[in-house]
Amino acid sequence: MGHGGDVIEELTTDHREVEELFGRIEAMPSGDERRKNLADQVTIELVRHSVAEEMYLYPAVRQYLPDGDAIADKEIEDHTTAERTMKELESCRASDPEFDRLMRDLMREIRSHVQDEEQNLFPRLRREAGAGALGELGEKVRKAKKTAPTRPHPASPSTPPANKLLAPGAGLVDRARDALSGRGKSG
Repeated sequence: MGHGGDVIEELTTDHREVEELFGRIEAMPSGDERRKNLADQVTIELVRHSVAEEMYLYPAVRQYLPDGDAIADKEIEDHTTAERTMKELESCRASDPEFDRLMRDLMREIRSHVQDEEQNLFPRLRREAGAGALGELGEKVRKAKKTAPTRPHPASPSTPPANKLLAPGAGLVDRARDALSGRGKSG
């Protein structure tokens, strides 16, 4: 799937990639250790996506939508719930009985969040923010994802300026840990 375009196109591409990983997990039998690797890949993608949204999308939502503060606060709350689930999932093996429950919870949380964004938030933002602003946000989101953390940090700040200051450092540490452990590598 190609990345690029405005912020809505970029984030929608992320949604499709995560859904494809969910489908692969669902197609495997319970206890299959390959599910853990896919769950790690899902977590990496979701954390990078969430951090980028919190850095750039939600401030734009606050700016362009009259009820933007309430919407952004709810979206950040959704992210926090999902991050807690991902944090629990991080310490589970695929053979752990909790793995299946946590994976189902995460899929439900993310699918609900994606549906709300794509059916409500994105169309409203497209109407209210100009194409130029959405294009700039797309570029900022792509850059943020390159340095964003890859592991859940549910206690980290979710709003600017603190998240913009801390996320790159956490991302550097996470990527170093991932490289040393082989986490998130397909195969």
